[in-house]
Amino acid sequence: EVQLQASGGGSVQAGGSLTLSCTASGFTFDDYTVTWFRQAPGKEREGVSCFSASDATTKYADSVKRRFTITSDNAKTTVYLQIDSVESEDTAVYYCAADTYRQCREGLVFFLPFTHWGHGTLVTVSS
Repeated sequence: EVQLQASGGGSVQAGGSLTLSCTASGFTFDDYTVTWFRQAPGKEREGVSCFSASDATTKYADSVKRRFTITSDNAKTTVYLQIDSVESEDTAVYYCAADTYRQCREGLVFFLPFTHWGHGTLVTVSS
């Protein structure tokens, strides 16, 4: 069974860092594009970062470009999202999703449908 598990959320002080993990079970990310989304209280879900395993390319939303880093382990079973210099606006539930898109397709990937979703992990930023 294909499953994704997102983890690593928690409380963090503004200016700090944390790393979220998206772990696959039942498959590897070799032929997948993995994207992190987030949904802040009262706001719509937005795509923030994409990793394409097929060509090892990445894509970031403009709002997070200089602070978020998406990477994968060598086994292509876990994708990480490192968040540096966290801001109050980063408070949200973060979700990872995967589908067999071959590329991040620039910003278009954030608007594509994804087949596999992990449960969210909550990030709360305190001042």
